[in-house]
Amino acid sequence: MSQTTVLVVDDSAPKRYLLVSWLSRAGFRVLQAETGAEALRMLPGAGIDLVVLDVKLPDMSGFEVGEKIKSDPAYGALPVIHVSAHAVDVADRTQGLNRGADAYLVEPIEPDELVATAQAVLRYYSARRRAELLAARMVRLAETTLAINTASTLDELLRAAVAGAESIFGAPVVVLAESAEGESRAAVSPGGMRTWSVAESDVAVGSLVRTDQPADWDLIEWPDGESVAVAAARLRIDRPPVYVAAPSSSQTPGFPVLRQLSQAVAAAVEAQRSYDEEHRIAVTLQRSLLQSRLPSVPGLDLAVRYEPAAAQTEVGGDFYELTMLDGRLLVAIGDVAGHSLHAATVMAEIRHAVRAYAVEGHPPGAVLQLVNRFMRTVLPADSATVCLFTLDPATGAVRMASAGHLPPLLHTADGVRYVETRGPLLGINASRPDDLEFVLPPGGTLVLYTDGLVERRDTDIDVGLTALAAAARSIDADLNAFCRRLLVQLGGTGQQADDVAVVAIRRS
Repeated sequence: MSQTTVLVVDDSAPKRYLLVSWLSRAGFRVLQAETGAEALRMLPGAGIDLVVLDVKLPDMSGFEVGEKIKSDPAYGALPVIHVSAHAVDVADRTQGLNRGADAYLVEPIEPDELVATAQAVLRYYSARRRAELLAARMVRLAETTLAINTASTLDELLRAAVAGAESIFGAPVVVLAESAEGESRAAVSPGGMRTWSVAESDVAVGSLVRTDQPADWDLIEWPDGESVAVAAARLRIDRPPVYVAAPSSSQTPGFPVLRQLSQAVAAAVEAQRSYDEEHRIAVTLQRSLLQSRLPSVPGLDLAVRYEPAAAQTEVGGDFYELTMLDGRLLVAIGDVAGHSLHAATVMAEIRHAVRAYAVEGHPPGAVLQLVNRFMRTVLPADSATVCLFTLDPATGAVRMASAGHLPPLLHTADGVRYVETRGPLLGINASRPDDLEFVLPPGGTLVLYTDGLVERRDTDIDVGLTALAAAARSIDADLNAFCRRLLVQLGGTGQQADDVAVVAIRRS
Protein backbone atom coordinates (compact mmCIF):
# COMPACT_ATOMS: atom_id res chain seq x y z
CA MET A 1 0.00 0.00 0.00
CA SER A 2 3.05 2.30 0.00
CA GLN A 3 2.08 3.57 -3.46
CA THR A 4 -1.55 4.23 -2.50
CA THR A 5 -2.76 7.81 -1.99
CA VAL A 6 -5.76 8.52 0.25
CA LEU A 7 -7.63 11.83 0.42
CA VAL A 8 -9.18 12.52 3.84
CA VAL A 9 -12.00 15.08 3.71
CA ASP A 10 -13.21 16.40 7.10
CA ASP A 11 -13.74 19.89 8.48
CA SER A 12 -12.90 18.79 12.05
CA ALA A 13 -9.15 19.24 12.60
CA PRO A 14 -8.91 16.76 15.56
CA LYS A 15 -10.87 14.09 13.73
CA ARG A 16 -8.93 14.69 10.53
CA TYR A 17 -5.67 14.38 12.49
CA LEU A 18 -6.69 10.98 13.82
CA LEU A 19 -7.73 9.64 10.43
CA VAL A 20 -4.54 10.88 8.78
CA SER A 21 -2.39 9.40 11.57
CA TRP A 22 -4.00 5.96 11.38
CA LEU A 23 -3.73 5.78 7.62
CA SER A 24 -0.17 7.11 7.53
CA ARG A 25 0.99 4.54 10.09
CA ALA A 26 -0.60 1.85 7.87
CA GLY A 27 1.67 2.95 5.00
CA PHE A 28 -0.66 5.12 2.95
CA ARG A 29 0.28 8.46 1.45
CA VAL A 30 -2.37 10.86 2.80
CA LEU A 31 -3.69 14.17 1.49
CA GLN A 32 -6.17 16.41 3.36
CA ALA A 33 -9.13 18.66 2.49
CA GLU A 34 -11.54 20.57 4.76
CA THR A 35 -14.48 21.11 2.39
CA GLY A 36 -16.21 19.27 -0.42
CA ALA A 37 -15.28 21.90 -2.98
CA GLU A 38 -11.61 21.70 -1.99
CA ALA A 39 -11.71 17.93 -2.31
CA LEU A 40 -13.21 18.08 -5.81
CA ARG A 41 -10.54 20.60 -6.87
CA MET A 42 -7.76 18.29 -5.66
CA LEU A 43 -8.85 15.23 -7.63
CA PRO A 44 -7.34 16.12 -11.04
CA GLY A 45 -3.66 15.23 -11.20
CA ALA A 46 -3.23 14.21 -7.57
CA GLY A 47 -3.14 10.46 -8.22
CA ILE A 48 -5.73 9.78 -5.54
CA ASP A 49 -6.75 6.14 -5.10
CA LEU A 50 -9.26 6.40 -2.23
CA VAL A 51 -11.42 9.10 -0.63
CA VAL A 52 -12.31 8.95 3.09
CA LEU A 53 -15.21 11.39 3.25
CA ASP A 54 -17.05 12.86 6.22
CA VAL A 55 -20.81 13.09 5.68
CA LYS A 56 -21.20 16.49 7.40
CA LEU A 57 -19.19 19.21 5.63
CA PRO A 58 -19.61 22.98 5.83
CA ASP A 59 -20.28 23.68 2.14
CA MET A 60 -22.12 20.56 0.95
CA SER A 61 -22.95 17.13 2.29
CA GLY A 62 -20.61 14.20 1.87
CA PHE A 63 -23.45 12.52 0.00
CA GLU A 64 -23.30 15.26 -2.65
CA VAL A 65 -19.52 15.09 -2.88
CA GLY A 66 -19.62 11.31 -3.29
CA GLU A 67 -22.31 11.61 -5.95
CA LYS A 68 -20.26 14.17 -7.91
CA ILE A 69 -17.21 11.90 -7.78
CA LYS A 70 -19.14 8.85 -8.98
CA SER A 71 -20.87 10.74 -11.80
CA ASP A 72 -17.59 12.06 -13.22
CA PRO A 73 -16.35 9.78 -16.07
CA ALA A 74 -12.76 10.42 -15.03
CA TYR A 75 -13.24 9.34 -11.39
CA GLY A 76 -16.34 7.16 -11.43
CA ALA A 77 -14.39 4.08 -10.31
CA LEU A 78 -12.65 5.90 -7.43
CA PRO A 79 -13.65 4.22 -4.13
CA VAL A 80 -15.29 6.36 -1.44
CA ILE A 81 -15.62 5.53 2.28
CA HIS A 82 -18.14 7.60 4.23
CA VAL A 83 -17.43 8.28 7.91
CA SER A 84 -19.86 10.02 10.27
CA ALA A 85 -20.59 10.63 13.95
CA HIS A 86 -24.04 12.11 13.28
CA ALA A 87 -25.61 10.35 10.24
CA VAL A 88 -25.55 6.94 11.83
CA ASP A 89 -29.00 5.39 11.39
CA VAL A 90 -30.03 2.92 8.71
CA ALA A 91 -31.58 5.58 6.46
CA ASP A 92 -28.32 7.60 6.43
CA ARG A 93 -26.15 4.59 5.68
CA THR A 94 -28.56 3.44 2.98
CA GLN A 95 -28.55 6.88 1.37
CA GLY A 96 -24.76 7.05 1.41
CA LEU A 97 -24.34 3.65 -0.22
CA ASN A 98 -27.08 4.34 -2.79
CA ARG A 99 -25.41 7.60 -3.77
CA GLY A 100 -22.06 6.01 -4.53
CA ALA A 101 -20.18 5.14 -1.35
CA ASP A 102 -18.31 1.84 -1.35
CA ALA A 103 -18.32 1.57 2.47
CA TYR A 104 -19.90 3.42 5.42
CA LEU A 105 -18.24 3.64 8.85
CA VAL A 106 -20.00 4.99 11.93
CA GLU A 107 -18.01 6.64 14.70
CA PRO A 108 -16.47 5.71 16.99
CA ILE A 109 -14.16 4.04 14.48
CA GLU A 110 -11.36 1.72 15.46
CA PRO A 111 -8.03 2.27 13.64
CA ASP A 112 -7.84 -1.35 12.52
CA GLU A 113 -11.39 -1.21 11.18
CA LEU A 114 -10.60 1.88 9.10
CA VAL A 115 -7.40 0.36 7.67
CA ALA A 116 -9.05 -3.00 6.94
CA THR A 117 -12.00 -1.29 5.22
CA ALA A 118 -9.63 0.84 3.14
CA GLN A 119 -7.65 -2.21 2.09
CA ALA A 120 -10.83 -4.12 1.20
CA VAL A 121 -12.25 -1.44 -1.09
CA LEU A 122 -8.82 -0.87 -2.63
CA ARG A 123 -8.52 -4.55 -3.51
CA TYR A 124 -11.77 -4.32 -5.46
CA TYR A 125 -10.73 -0.99 -6.99
CA SER A 126 -7.34 -2.40 -8.03
CA ALA A 127 -8.92 -5.48 -9.63
CA ARG A 128 -11.43 -3.33 -11.49
CA ARG A 129 -8.72 -0.97 -12.68
CA ARG A 130 -6.61 -3.89 -13.95
CA ALA A 131 -9.62 -5.34 -15.76
CA GLU A 132 -10.47 -2.00 -17.38
CA LEU A 133 -6.83 -1.49 -18.38
CA LEU A 134 -6.65 -4.96 -19.90
CA ALA A 135 -9.94 -4.45 -21.76
CA ALA A 136 -8.75 -1.13 -23.19
CA ARG A 137 -5.46 -2.71 -24.24
CA MET A 138 -7.22 -5.60 -25.94
CA VAL A 139 -9.27 -3.14 -28.00
CA ARG A 140 -6.10 -1.33 -29.09
CA LEU A 141 -4.43 -4.70 -29.74
CA ALA A 142 -7.25 -5.61 -32.15
CA GLU A 143 -6.81 -2.27 -33.95
CA THR A 144 -3.05 -2.79 -34.14
CA THR A 145 -3.48 -6.32 -35.47
CA LEU A 146 -5.70 -4.99 -38.26
CA ALA A 147 -3.13 -2.29 -39.11
CA ILE A 148 -0.19 -4.68 -39.32
CA ASN A 149 -2.14 -7.17 -41.43
CA THR A 150 -2.99 -4.50 -44.00
CA ALA A 151 0.63 -3.33 -44.35
CA SER A 152 2.17 -3.99 -47.77
CA THR A 153 5.87 -3.97 -46.79
CA LEU A 154 7.87 -5.19 -43.80
CA ASP A 155 8.90 -1.67 -42.77
CA GLU A 156 5.30 -0.48 -42.98
CA LEU A 157 4.22 -3.49 -40.90
CA LEU A 158 6.83 -2.79 -38.21
CA ARG A 159 5.94 0.91 -38.07
CA ALA A 160 2.28 0.01 -37.58
CA ALA A 161 3.25 -2.46 -34.85
CA VAL A 162 5.41 0.01 -32.92
CA ALA A 163 2.78 2.75 -33.19
CA GLY A 164 0.12 0.38 -31.92
CA ALA A 165 2.34 -0.91 -29.11
CA GLU A 166 3.12 2.62 -28.02
CA SER A 167 -0.60 3.40 -27.80
CA ILE A 168 -1.22 0.17 -25.88
CA PHE A 169 1.53 0.50 -23.27
CA GLY A 170 2.00 4.27 -23.20
CA ALA A 171 5.76 3.77 -23.28
CA PRO A 172 8.69 3.51 -25.73
CA VAL A 173 8.72 0.25 -27.69
CA VAL A 174 11.01 -1.66 -30.07
CA VAL A 175 9.69 -4.17 -32.64
CA LEU A 176 12.25 -6.31 -34.47
CA ALA A 177 11.86 -8.76 -37.37
CA GLU A 178 14.00 -10.19 -40.14
CA SER A 179 13.27 -9.51 -43.80
CA ALA A 180 13.14 -12.20 -46.48
CA GLU A 181 16.68 -11.13 -47.46
CA GLY A 182 17.97 -11.85 -43.93
CA GLU A 183 18.24 -8.21 -42.81
CA SER A 184 17.11 -7.48 -39.24
CA ARG A 185 14.82 -4.43 -39.25
CA ALA A 186 13.85 -2.65 -36.05
CA ALA A 187 11.07 -0.11 -35.64
CA VAL A 188 11.48 2.15 -32.61
CA SER A 189 9.40 4.82 -30.94
CA PRO A 190 8.60 7.32 -32.31
CA GLY A 191 8.42 5.68 -35.74
CA GLY A 192 12.07 5.38 -36.76
CA MET A 193 13.52 2.39 -38.66
CA ARG A 194 16.95 0.88 -38.02
CA THR A 195 18.99 -2.07 -39.26
CA TRP A 196 19.88 -3.81 -36.01
CA SER A 197 20.34 -7.35 -34.78
CA VAL A 198 19.78 -8.92 -31.37
CA ALA A 199 21.74 -11.77 -29.86
CA GLU A 200 19.26 -14.60 -30.48
CA SER A 201 18.62 -16.86 -27.52
CA ASP A 202 16.95 -20.25 -27.70
CA VAL A 203 13.43 -19.44 -28.87
CA ALA A 204 11.44 -22.53 -29.72
CA VAL A 205 8.35 -22.53 -31.90
CA GLY A 206 5.76 -20.60 -29.89
CA SER A 207 6.26 -17.53 -27.71
CA LEU A 208 7.99 -16.49 -24.51
CA VAL A 209 8.54 -13.38 -22.40
CA ARG A 210 11.84 -12.63 -20.73
CA THR A 211 13.41 -9.70 -18.89
CA ASP A 212 16.50 -8.05 -20.42
CA GLN A 213 18.70 -5.19 -19.36
CA PRO A 214 18.31 -1.81 -21.12
CA ALA A 215 21.87 -2.13 -22.42
CA ASP A 216 20.75 -5.15 -24.48
CA TRP A 217 18.24 -2.90 -26.28
CA ASP A 218 20.11 0.37 -26.55
CA LEU A 219 18.21 1.48 -29.64
CA ILE A 220 16.22 3.90 -27.49
CA GLU A 221 16.53 5.63 -24.12
CA TRP A 222 14.72 3.61 -21.47
CA PRO A 223 13.48 5.19 -18.22
CA ASP A 224 16.03 5.23 -15.40
CA GLY A 225 16.09 2.09 -13.29
CA GLU A 226 13.87 0.27 -15.78
CA SER A 227 14.22 -3.30 -17.02
CA VAL A 228 12.94 -4.36 -20.45
CA ALA A 229 10.20 -6.95 -20.98
CA VAL A 230 10.88 -8.76 -24.27
CA ALA A 231 8.31 -11.00 -25.96
CA ALA A 232 9.65 -13.33 -28.66
CA ALA A 233 7.41 -15.28 -31.03
CA ARG A 234 8.39 -17.89 -33.60
CA LEU A 235 5.96 -19.68 -35.92
CA ARG A 236 8.41 -22.01 -37.69
CA ILE A 237 11.77 -23.43 -36.65
CA ASP A 238 13.30 -22.31 -39.97
CA ARG A 239 12.18 -18.70 -39.43
CA PRO A 240 13.85 -16.20 -37.07
CA PRO A 241 11.83 -14.95 -34.08
CA VAL A 242 9.99 -11.64 -33.93
CA TYR A 243 10.70 -9.48 -30.86
CA VAL A 244 8.63 -6.82 -29.10
CA ALA A 245 10.38 -4.96 -26.24
CA ALA A 246 8.70 -2.57 -23.77
CA PRO A 247 9.42 -1.26 -20.25
CA SER A 248 8.65 -3.89 -17.61
CA SER A 249 6.70 -1.36 -15.55
CA SER A 250 4.21 -0.91 -18.38
CA GLN A 251 3.12 -4.55 -18.21
CA THR A 252 0.33 -6.32 -16.36
CA PRO A 253 0.96 -9.64 -14.58
CA GLY A 254 1.62 -12.48 -17.00
CA PHE A 255 2.37 -10.11 -19.92
CA PRO A 256 -0.80 -11.21 -21.81
CA VAL A 257 -0.99 -8.28 -24.23
CA LEU A 258 2.74 -8.12 -24.92
CA ARG A 259 2.80 -11.83 -25.70
CA GLN A 260 -0.28 -11.64 -27.97
CA LEU A 261 1.15 -8.61 -29.78
CA SER A 262 4.37 -10.48 -30.54
CA GLN A 263 2.34 -13.44 -31.86
CA ALA A 264 0.25 -11.13 -34.06
CA VAL A 265 3.37 -9.46 -35.48
CA ALA A 266 4.99 -12.86 -36.12
CA ALA A 267 1.89 -14.11 -37.93
CA ALA A 268 1.71 -10.95 -40.07
CA VAL A 269 5.43 -11.12 -40.92
CA GLU A 270 5.11 -14.79 -41.85
CA ALA A 271 2.04 -14.13 -44.01
CA GLN A 272 3.81 -11.29 -45.80
CA ARG A 273 6.96 -13.37 -46.29
CA SER A 274 4.93 -16.32 -47.64
CA TYR A 275 3.00 -14.03 -49.97
CA ASP A 276 6.21 -12.47 -51.29
CA GLU A 277 7.77 -15.88 -51.87
CA GLU A 278 4.67 -17.27 -53.58
CA HIS A 279 4.33 -14.18 -55.74
CA ARG A 280 7.99 -14.34 -56.73
CA ILE A 281 7.65 -18.02 -57.66
CA ALA A 282 4.43 -17.32 -59.56
CA VAL A 283 5.96 -14.49 -61.55
CA THR A 284 9.07 -16.55 -62.31
CA LEU A 285 6.89 -19.41 -63.56
CA GLN A 286 4.72 -17.02 -65.57
CA ARG A 287 7.71 -15.44 -67.26
CA SER A 288 9.28 -18.84 -68.00
CA LEU A 289 6.17 -19.71 -70.01
CA LEU A 290 6.40 -16.50 -72.04
CA GLN A 291 8.69 -15.69 -74.95
CA SER A 292 12.08 -14.64 -73.57
CA ARG A 293 13.58 -13.00 -76.70
CA LEU A 294 12.02 -11.12 -79.60
CA PRO A 295 13.14 -11.71 -83.19
CA SER A 296 15.16 -9.06 -84.99
CA VAL A 297 13.19 -8.07 -88.09
CA PRO A 298 14.60 -5.50 -90.56
CA GLY A 299 12.02 -2.81 -91.21
CA LEU A 300 10.09 -3.41 -87.97
CA ASP A 301 10.44 -2.13 -84.41
CA LEU A 302 9.07 -4.55 -81.80
CA ALA A 303 8.35 -4.16 -78.09
CA VAL A 304 6.48 -6.18 -75.50
CA ARG A 305 5.60 -5.56 -71.85
CA TYR A 306 4.19 -8.00 -69.36
CA GLU A 307 3.15 -7.07 -65.81
CA PRO A 308 1.67 -9.61 -63.39
CA ALA A 309 -1.33 -8.68 -61.31
CA ALA A 310 -0.41 -7.02 -58.01
CA ALA A 311 -3.43 -8.32 -56.06
CA GLN A 312 -2.85 -12.07 -56.34
CA THR A 313 -0.08 -14.63 -56.24
CA GLU A 314 -1.45 -17.07 -58.81
CA VAL A 315 -0.03 -17.31 -62.30
CA GLY A 316 -2.34 -16.10 -65.02
CA GLY A 317 -3.24 -16.88 -68.59
CA ASP A 318 -1.96 -13.84 -70.58
CA PHE A 319 0.53 -14.63 -73.35
CA TYR A 320 2.11 -13.22 -76.49
CA GLU A 321 4.09 -14.64 -79.40
CA LEU A 322 6.27 -12.96 -82.08
CA THR A 323 7.98 -15.36 -84.51
CA MET A 324 9.31 -15.13 -88.08
CA LEU A 325 7.83 -17.79 -90.39
CA ASP A 326 8.60 -17.91 -94.11
CA GLY A 327 9.54 -14.24 -94.25
CA ARG A 328 6.47 -13.07 -92.35
CA LEU A 329 6.16 -12.02 -88.73
CA LEU A 330 3.61 -14.09 -86.82
CA VAL A 331 2.10 -12.08 -83.95
CA ALA A 332 -0.30 -13.47 -81.35
CA ILE A 333 -1.67 -12.18 -78.08
CA GLY A 334 -4.17 -13.99 -75.89
CA ASP A 335 -5.77 -14.41 -72.51
CA VAL A 336 -7.00 -17.64 -70.91
CA ALA A 337 -9.87 -17.21 -68.47
CA GLY A 338 -8.88 -17.43 -64.80
CA HIS A 339 -5.84 -17.06 -62.55
CA SER A 340 -4.36 -20.39 -61.52
CA LEU A 341 -1.70 -22.91 -62.39
CA HIS A 342 -4.29 -24.56 -64.64
CA ALA A 343 -4.83 -21.29 -66.54
CA ALA A 344 -1.08 -21.00 -67.04
CA THR A 345 -0.80 -24.54 -68.39
CA VAL A 346 -3.73 -23.94 -70.78
CA MET A 347 -2.00 -20.74 -71.89
CA ALA A 348 1.19 -22.68 -72.66
CA GLU A 349 -0.71 -25.33 -74.61
CA ILE A 350 -2.55 -22.72 -76.71
CA ARG A 351 0.66 -20.81 -77.41
CA HIS A 352 2.42 -23.98 -78.58
CA ALA A 353 -0.61 -25.04 -80.64
CA VAL A 354 -0.73 -21.65 -82.38
CA ARG A 355 2.93 -21.92 -83.30
CA ALA A 356 2.62 -25.53 -84.43
CA TYR A 357 -0.35 -24.89 -86.76
CA ALA A 358 1.24 -21.67 -88.05
CA VAL A 359 4.46 -23.55 -88.89
CA GLU A 360 2.35 -25.89 -91.05
CA GLY A 361 1.55 -22.85 -93.21
CA HIS A 362 -2.09 -22.23 -92.26
CA PRO A 363 -3.40 -18.65 -92.44
CA PRO A 364 -4.47 -16.96 -89.16
CA GLY A 365 -8.16 -17.87 -89.40
CA ALA A 366 -7.40 -21.51 -90.11
CA VAL A 367 -4.89 -21.59 -87.24
CA LEU A 368 -7.55 -20.36 -84.82
CA GLN A 369 -10.05 -22.88 -86.17
CA LEU A 370 -7.58 -25.72 -85.62
CA VAL A 371 -6.66 -24.46 -82.13
CA ASN A 372 -10.35 -24.22 -81.31
CA ARG A 373 -10.88 -27.85 -82.37
CA PHE A 374 -7.87 -28.85 -80.27
CA MET A 375 -9.27 -27.02 -77.23
CA ARG A 376 -12.76 -28.46 -77.58
CA THR A 377 -11.24 -31.95 -77.72
CA VAL A 378 -8.50 -31.71 -75.11
CA LEU A 379 -9.61 -28.76 -72.94
CA PRO A 380 -13.42 -28.76 -73.22
CA ALA A 381 -13.99 -26.79 -69.99
CA ASP A 382 -11.68 -23.88 -70.88
CA SER A 383 -11.97 -20.77 -73.01
CA ALA A 384 -9.55 -18.13 -74.24
CA THR A 385 -9.34 -15.03 -76.42
CA VAL A 386 -6.66 -14.64 -79.09
CA CYS A 387 -5.76 -12.08 -81.73
CA LEU A 388 -3.48 -13.49 -84.42
CA PHE A 389 -2.00 -11.99 -87.57
CA THR A 390 0.86 -12.24 -90.03
CA LEU A 391 2.79 -9.17 -91.22
CA ASP A 392 4.99 -8.88 -94.32
CA PRO A 393 7.82 -6.51 -93.29
CA ALA A 394 8.53 -5.52 -96.88
CA THR A 395 4.99 -4.56 -97.94
CA GLY A 396 3.21 -4.05 -94.63
CA ALA A 397 0.50 -6.52 -95.65
CA VAL A 398 -1.43 -7.76 -92.61
CA ARG A 399 -3.72 -10.79 -92.45
CA MET A 400 -5.57 -10.89 -89.14
CA ALA A 401 -8.07 -13.12 -87.31
CA SER A 402 -9.57 -12.76 -83.85
CA ALA A 403 -11.17 -15.12 -81.35
CA GLY A 404 -13.09 -12.76 -79.11
CA HIS A 405 -10.06 -10.64 -78.27
CA LEU A 406 -10.10 -6.87 -77.79
CA PRO A 407 -9.46 -4.99 -81.07
CA PRO A 408 -5.87 -3.91 -81.86
CA LEU A 409 -5.14 -0.19 -81.95
CA LEU A 410 -3.72 1.23 -85.21
CA HIS A 411 -1.75 4.48 -85.16
CA THR A 412 -0.97 6.13 -88.51
CA ALA A 413 -0.39 9.62 -89.80
CA ASP A 414 -4.17 9.91 -90.18
CA GLY A 415 -4.77 9.33 -86.45
CA VAL A 416 -5.72 6.51 -84.12
CA ARG A 417 -8.42 3.90 -84.66
CA TYR A 418 -9.32 0.41 -83.48
CA VAL A 419 -9.13 -2.40 -86.04
CA GLU A 420 -12.47 -4.14 -85.56
CA THR A 421 -11.95 -7.86 -85.93
CA ARG A 422 -14.60 -10.24 -84.67
CA GLY A 423 -14.85 -13.94 -83.98
CA PRO A 424 -16.06 -16.30 -81.27
CA LEU A 425 -13.96 -17.28 -78.28
CA LEU A 426 -11.74 -20.32 -78.46
CA GLY A 427 -13.59 -23.22 -76.88
CA ILE A 428 -16.93 -22.40 -78.55
CA ASN A 429 -18.37 -24.30 -81.53
CA ALA A 430 -19.29 -21.47 -83.89
CA SER A 431 -18.48 -20.38 -87.42
CA ARG A 432 -15.62 -17.93 -87.91
CA PRO A 433 -15.55 -14.92 -90.25
CA ASP A 434 -13.00 -14.47 -93.01
CA ASP A 435 -9.59 -13.04 -92.17
CA LEU A 436 -9.23 -9.26 -92.23
CA GLU A 437 -6.59 -7.93 -94.62
CA PHE A 438 -5.09 -4.44 -94.64
CA VAL A 439 -1.73 -2.68 -95.01
CA LEU A 440 0.33 -1.22 -92.17
CA PRO A 441 1.82 1.90 -93.76
CA PRO A 442 5.40 3.07 -93.14
CA GLY A 443 5.51 4.75 -89.74
CA GLY A 444 2.31 3.00 -88.67
CA THR A 445 2.10 1.21 -85.31
CA LEU A 446 -0.12 -1.66 -84.19
CA VAL A 447 -0.77 -2.03 -80.46
CA LEU A 448 -2.14 -5.29 -79.05
CA TYR A 449 -3.05 -5.72 -75.38
CA THR A 450 -4.95 -7.87 -72.92
CA ASP A 451 -7.97 -6.72 -70.96
CA GLY A 452 -5.98 -5.93 -67.80
CA LEU A 453 -4.80 -2.73 -69.49
CA VAL A 454 -8.24 -1.24 -70.11
CA GLU A 455 -10.75 -3.08 -67.95
CA ARG A 456 -11.67 -2.02 -64.40
CA ARG A 457 -14.33 -3.56 -62.16
CA ASP A 458 -16.06 -0.26 -61.45
CA THR A 459 -15.89 1.26 -64.94
CA ASP A 460 -17.31 0.40 -68.35
CA ILE A 461 -14.64 -1.01 -70.67
CA ASP A 462 -15.38 1.73 -73.23
CA VAL A 463 -13.85 4.20 -70.77
CA GLY A 464 -10.62 2.20 -70.78
CA LEU A 465 -10.59 1.89 -74.57
CA THR A 466 -11.08 5.65 -74.91
CA ALA A 467 -8.22 6.27 -72.47
CA LEU A 468 -5.94 3.91 -74.41
CA ALA A 469 -6.71 5.68 -77.69
CA ALA A 470 -5.94 9.04 -76.08
CA ALA A 471 -2.66 7.77 -74.65
CA ALA A 472 -1.62 6.34 -78.05
CA ARG A 473 -2.22 9.54 -80.04
CA SER A 474 1.53 10.04 -79.82
CA ILE A 475 3.97 7.14 -80.08
CA ASP A 476 7.33 7.40 -78.34
CA ALA A 477 10.44 6.97 -80.45
CA ASP A 478 11.37 4.10 -78.13
CA LEU A 479 8.57 1.52 -78.28
CA ASN A 480 9.62 0.02 -74.94
CA ALA A 481 9.19 3.43 -73.32
CA PHE A 482 5.81 3.72 -75.06
CA CYS A 483 4.63 0.39 -73.59
CA ARG A 484 5.80 1.42 -70.11
CA ARG A 485 3.97 4.74 -70.46
CA LEU A 486 0.74 2.96 -71.34
CA LEU A 487 0.96 0.87 -68.18
CA VAL A 488 1.60 3.91 -66.02
CA GLN A 489 -1.08 6.12 -67.57
CA LEU A 490 -3.75 3.44 -67.61
CA GLY A 491 -3.44 2.12 -64.10
CA GLY A 492 0.00 2.34 -62.53
CA THR A 493 2.69 -0.27 -62.97
CA GLY A 494 2.31 -3.14 -60.53
CA GLN A 495 -1.02 -1.90 -59.12
CA GLN A 496 -3.49 -3.42 -61.60
CA ALA A 497 -5.88 -6.15 -60.48
CA ASP A 498 -5.24 -8.33 -63.57
CA ASP A 499 -2.23 -9.38 -65.62
CA VAL A 500 -1.33 -7.07 -68.49
CA ALA A 501 0.43 -7.93 -71.75
CA VAL A 502 1.16 -5.24 -74.37
CA VAL A 503 2.71 -5.75 -77.80
CA ALA A 504 3.69 -2.87 -80.10
CA ILE A 505 4.85 -3.27 -83.76
CA ARG A 506 5.95 -0.29 -85.84
CA ARG A 507 6.81 -0.40 -89.53
CA SER A 508 9.87 1.80 -89.89
